[in-house]
Amino acid sequence: MSQSLIAPAELAAHVGTELGVSNWIMIDQQRINEFAHCTLDNQWIHVDVERARRERPDLGTVAHGYLTLALMAPTIMEVLSGRIAFKEAINYGLDKVRFPSFVRSGARVRNHIKLVSVEDKGNGRQLMTTENTFEIEGEAKPALVATALAYLVG
Repeated sequence: MSQSLIAPAELAAHVGTELGVSNWIMIDQQRINEFAHCTLDNQWIHVDVERARRERPDLGTVAHGYLTLALMAPTIMEVLSGRIAFKEAINYGLDKVRFPSFVRSGARVRNHIKLVSVEDKGNGRQLMTTENTFEIEGEAKPALVATALAYLVG
């Protein structure tokens, strides 16, 4: 049985609840290398597999924190599109971002999205604040915890 979608104007009733969890995303070396290429962040801890094996055998290469952060928008959209009836979502920004743990190459992450607040901005717009916690499969500490703001238009 499928659940009905929540109208943006009805979101306030869901403050404090988890809206959902995204699918797992593989953070493999190819994705890390492509991100490094696009952002010009070629620090060896991300892209030099051999050196990382020698100098950081416990970690190997690790993803950029901003690579995980870049996955926030698509994972939020994945979860929201299955729960909330909206015409468009517009990124408004971030209030707080922390990277508690490294994401090793080959690990999988997923986003747990909790609704923190909703503010009616008029004209069918709701300013939604979410807490996003990127779990690393099989690890206790998350990769990322961030507070994100987005306008939803109903």
